[in-house]
Amino acid sequence: MKLIKQLRIITIAAFAILFFSNTAHSQKFKVTLDAGHGDHDYGAVYHGHIEKNIALAVVLKVGKLLEKTSGIDVIYTRKGDQFIDLVERANIANRADADIFVSIHCNANANNAADGCETYVMGMSKNASNLEAAKRENSVVTLEKDYKQKYEGFDPKSPESFAGMIMAQELYLDQSIALAGKVQAQFIGIGKKSRGVKQAPYMVLHKAYMPRVLIEMGFISNQAEGAKLDSEVGQQEIAESIANAIIGYKKEYFGTSDNDNTIKPSQQMEEVKKPDTIAKKPTVKIPEGKKPEPKLEPKPEVVTSGVASFKVQLSASGTKLETIPSNFKGLSNISVSAEGNLYKYMYGETTNYEEAKRLLAEAKAKGYSSAFLIAFKNGKKVSVQDALKQ
Repeated sequence: MKLIKQLRIITIAAFAILFFSNTAHSQKFKVTLDAGHGDHDYGAVYHGHIEKNIALAVVLKVGKLLEKTSGIDVIYTRKGDQFIDLVERANIANRADADIFVSIHCNANANNAADGCETYVMGMSKNASNLEAAKRENSVVTLEKDYKQKYEGFDPKSPESFAGMIMAQELYLDQSIALAGKVQAQFIGIGKKSRGVKQAPYMVLHKAYMPRVLIEMGFISNQAEGAKLDSEVGQQEIAESIANAIIGYKKEYFGTSDNDNTIKPSQQMEEVKKPDTIAKKPTVKIPEGKKPEPKLEPKPEVVTSGVASFKVQLSASGTKLETIPSNFKGLSNISVSAEGNLYKYMYGETTNYEEAKRLLAEAKAKGYSSAFLIAFKNGKKVSVQDALKQ
């Protein structure tokens, strides 16, 4: 009897350890890193610089930096020179239930003077240069077997195919723009020319069901910028910028932890072996990009003067809904603000950060897995971190 009792205690303890281990793991912030192209898909090739190799080298560096940060899990779509279908890249992130998806690429242009970095979010665009950039990246699908069946008749050269790519996950747009803005801000901080945050119908973003961005780190068609992109120093600098943007996004929208420290410039890490250099293939000509249209600021919420207030943003959609509990999975105290044709739905309001976190947990438990905290002060939207400083 004594032995049976001891075994029961051990079994209960084992289950408890397993439960708390799984709970701790599930609370980690999951980042899927996607190195563009791979294997027989070289991407852009200029002046001996190969996009697929540079993208992979930077992704591995970003991953190493993030893996040193507690509370972050890193998932890779590829860690070597493999060809991964665009839809599979997105599905890797979907299966992992990732919190964000970051696809990393190099830009190219027939005009070798073109330079600078830009970050894309999913969306339709009337800007011809944005569409051309998306066509170039989406043309990868033609290398996949049975791509027309797999992508439901999608043709990367057909304007009708792009018109059919309506973003179904509008609720992730705000967060995607926020992440993209942090990436561009980090790039500006290291002296890179910013070409802005843009929208374009990238297939790899369209199929990922979480906040997601596609980063064009710079132009390998530009001799000076291409040489830096293909150097260890240049790649490390970019990797640190992207990692800091991700950490900053996690701090603002998912809370912080003791080890969520910003990565200092030139912080060294173990060297990542570069993929073997592969022979060039013909270059792809792409028209020069245009400057993005200015982003409209959201309408400010009215809050108590001088006091920071927190709300839970549930979703953003082009559909206007009545703010009744039956439309929001039983949640009451719903408010809405309009930004153009986009309606943002928010739950609760409190000046207490701990109460705000409780409201966020409640919203997530109701099924709003992409919900996040937003803050206001003196009638204007501010970052959560700025609101906490008071």
